[in-house]
Amino acid sequence: MRQTHSILYIDVDSLIPVRGSLIPGLDEFSAALDHAGIPAVWLTSRTRLQMDEPRRKLAHSHPFIAEDGCGVFLPEGYFHLRPQTSPSHPQKAPTVRLGRFTCLPIAEPQPAASDALEALSAETGLSVVPLRSLPSRELAQNLALPSREADLARQRDFDELFFFAGGTAEDAAAFLSAGERRNIQLRQRGVLWSLAVGANIRRCIRELSKLYDRALRSHARSVALVTPSSSSALFEACDHAILLRDVAKSHPGDDQSQNSSSVLKVMELSLNSSDGWGQILAALTKRR
Repeated sequence: MRQTHSILYIDVDSLIPVRGSLIPGLDEFSAALDHAGIPAVWLTSRTRLQMDEPRRKLAHSHPFIAEDGCGVFLPEGYFHLRPQTSPSHPQKAPTVRLGRFTCLPIAEPQPAASDALEALSAETGLSVVPLRSLPSRELAQNLALPSREADLARQRDFDELFFFAGGTAEDAAAFLSAGERRNIQLRQRGVLWSLAVGANIRRCIRELSKLYDRALRSHARSVALVTPSSSSALFEACDHAILLRDVAKSHPGDDQSQNSSSVLKVMELSLNSSDGWGQILAALTKRR
């Protein structure tokens, strides 16, 4: 691994849509990062299977964090080091093999989320429909995706996607409260919800940063590249942040990523500018 003083963590869901074109300039920016020797770690709510195609298109060869902080996926041979076992979980295996990747599992793997969803439904009396239970045609309609892509979306390693089958807003609030008491993460994604047991974006970044520090034998600053709709957890987990505006349409509540701006060095840019990507690259390569 080449010596670097920055590791870039990119929330890619707004930049690389499931359907449609990439944000203009992202492919050239990715190539420029590789040329400069700056690792780009992707953060996504999608699964490792869903990330195969965008990783191939952009020749992405660095780690990525999937299912919103459920696990860190390392390409084969990326680090010639083994992750250290966490002192708080001394008996827990530090890595597992999933497909072509070595994975640092942060959340509990399936069927933990599936079992937790069933238990919460029974406890609260609120009916839920797991996405994995739908027939292929109905699944594709609910996700507005072709059948093959919809099937990839439900083959999840950690979290469980579902929707509520009836109930009131008060019922849903009671469901969320019950989840919080059980250390269950419930995240809304449009009409769908994601349930995970133990997902933690901060811990993903912390564990991955340890590996980079050991490989580089020095500490590289962590830089979050976020949009207004990004998770505040990514924003808060890094040493610095670059906030991209006008990347996607804003919605009420989208500015949650800025709640911690008072404690971070934040650079705000618009990719509508003529040299937005160039400014980001210049900021990343600038010596501290």
